[in-house]
Amino acid sequence: MKQSITETDRILSLDVVRGFALLGILLVNILGFGAISAMAFNPPLGFSLPSDIWIWGAVELTAEGAMRALFSMLFGAGVLLFLERGEDRGRLHFKRTFWLLIFGLINGYVLMWSGDILFTYALAGFVLYFLRNMSAKGLAILSGVLFACLCAYSAALNFGLEFLRSAANHNAEAAAGWAEFYDMFAPSEAAKQAKIAQRTGSFLALMSWSVAAYTEVLFKIVPMLMLWDALVFMCIGMALYRYRVLQGAHSDRFYLFTALAGFGVGLTINAYEIYLMIASDFDILASFPFFKPTYQLGRLGVALGWLGVLILAMRRFGIGRKLAAVGRMALTNYLMQSLICLFIFSGIGFGLLGELHRTELYSVVLLIWVFQLWLSPWWLARYRYGPAEWLWRALTYGKAPPFSRRTNQPKAT
Repeated sequence: MKQSITETDRILSLDVVRGFALLGILLVNILGFGAISAMAFNPPLGFSLPSDIWIWGAVELTAEGAMRALFSMLFGAGVLLFLERGEDRGRLHFKRTFWLLIFGLINGYVLMWSGDILFTYALAGFVLYFLRNMSAKGLAILSGVLFACLCAYSAALNFGLEFLRSAANHNAEAAAGWAEFYDMFAPSEAAKQAKIAQRTGSFLALMSWSVAAYTEVLFKIVPMLMLWDALVFMCIGMALYRYRVLQGAHSDRFYLFTALAGFGVGLTINAYEIYLMIASDFDILASFPFFKPTYQLGRLGVALGWLGVLILAMRRFGIGRKLAAVGRMALTNYLMQSLICLFIFSGIGFGLLGELHRTELYSVVLLIWVFQLWLSPWWLARYRYGPAEWLWRALTYGKAPPFSRRTNQPKAT
């Protein structure tokens, strides 16, 4: 029998952590929305004000990579939660994942966000189905092995690019390969201005840039980096779900230990990486996240630290209602961030791309946070789902679920 997840089936901790991660992802995505994307991998491109380096350091220490890790973990847990709701959910899972892939293509090509993650999540989601019957121990072992492979892959990429750079001094082919890589993430001033002009120009110019940029992401960045990144952390999320960690089922002492150990490891590693970046004068291989041998371990630690803090705060202080609403409308809010930033920064809106300093970009982040933290509970008090979630369910189940909270309510006498 086809049954969708109802409001009473929802697990509050999953929604709270998902909402927190969704808002946190914007801390990194805003650089791609409001500046040239190379700024995310080459920090000095965005250092104009004295406060810029402090803002960069704070985000690098506490959020970069960690929020995406949390979001991926919650996606993996969500897949298991969905598949547990019935005996025969395979067809629905693949149908649901297919439509998520379509949402990703819309986000990339229509909303023109080349940093879209939904397409990648959908590809990984197809694979997760085949892990659905694994035990908690099996998922933990698999996650550990895959995570070690991911760390080794980052180290191998760093070693390979360092070798390419060294070989560029005496080999023309290597020199051309290194120059192509370097120019991509350390563009000249002329190249930066040309890209800004294209994105803030006419609709056709913007569309031309968007199609080229997102297509390159789909065929280069996703298979090389993003798919494996998402898949590994989704497996970790599935293991944590099986052990009932994400559901908040353990003691306060457990989550306090998770927070202290996670932040202890993660913040130490991230602080060390920041030191190496500054000491190397922001060498591109020291600054590019995926090419740091310790990057994956640092972000995992910080993600687990935030997980422990959020569940403790939810229990002890009762926080989380607004974050949970944001998490319940995660798809709507994610697409909304793309739409808002499209109109703020691109040529079809205010055209502010490249006009704001790094510090000023985070004022935009704060405004979007405030808006979504207000809008999400307001909306869910009136409607059962966010608009995108409602459409996703309708496409998955082949029928429109009730939308308004006034639907099928008895009339007052």
